[in-house]
Amino acid sequence: MAKKKKTGNTSNTICLNKKARHEYSIEDKFEAGLALTGWEVKSLREGRAQLVDSYVVLKDGEAWLVGAHFTPLKTACTHVVADPTRDRKLLLHRREIDRLADATQAKGYTCVALALYWKQGRVKCEIALVKGKKLHDKRATEKERDWNREKQRAMATR
Repeated sequence: MAKKKKTGNTSNTICLNKKARHEYSIEDKFEAGLALTGWEVKSLREGRAQLVDSYVVLKDGEAWLVGAHFTPLKTACTHVVADPTRDRKLLLHRREIDRLADATQAKGYTCVALALYWKQGRVKCEIALVKGKKLHDKRATEKERDWNREKQRAMATR
């Protein structure tokens, strides 16, 4: 039997929200599916997505991804009027939505999208329950990261 060769992008990650990891401290993570249209899936296969300034809104017992930008392909959506920043429905279990709703009503918690990736041919969104960092917390995180980098360099030279 002939083996099939994999072509294209070997990484499962489509895009990351690096700004969210800097601005917030992550309390809890969830994996959610996305309800997408055909042109959106095609643009995701090309890696044309951005999660900068995207967040999750919980309304009417449903979770929605707001602010994510999927750039439409010129060839894929000639017959459809594409809205690159439309709200996209997140597919979560009821208990997960309830848990997120309870936590976001508490003071200081919000819900943001961290990453988009492929899992068994489907697009998944990693969302997180986060709390905002103060300026001194950001500085401490950066100082700790620099210190760990210096330790690794010192260990490598010895």
